[in-house]
Amino acid sequence: MEVKMPLFSQRLKLLRGEKGVTQREIAELLGKTGRHYQAIESGEINVPGLTLIKLADYFDVSLDYLVGRSEDRRCF
Repeated sequence: MEVKMPLFSQRLKLLRGEKGVTQREIAELLGKTGRHYQAIESGEINVPGLTLIKLADYFDVSLDYLVGRSEDRRCF
């Protein structure tokens, strides 16, 4: 079963832009290639839970916000 998360892709781009970092920098943070990160950001692949946690921590937002389940950015 393939699950698409369009809000996740949009929010990831937004957060990356707000932080002023490149796709390459986030790819390095995650230990991925630039192309792999592009696929994550464009919603082409599903993202493992540990990667979601790492991204939420890096951007200092809640997981629910990152994946589009909440409008509240705060971490609890």
